[in-house]
Amino acid sequence: MALTGKDPHNARELAAVILLGARIQRRKARGKKVKALENRVDRIREQAQKREGKK
Repeated sequence: MALTGKDPHNARELAAVILLGARIQRRKARGKKVKALENRVDRIREQAQKREGKK
């Protein structure tokens, strides 16, 4: 179930995306690669949109 009517993510997915976003920013600040973390965020978003039937 979506957390809001405008957003296809549920609470767990939102928390995961926020946590991954924080990790991405820390790694970028240290000059490390972030592509794998960005891919995880993309997969979470795609699954949420697919589940809620939104584009």
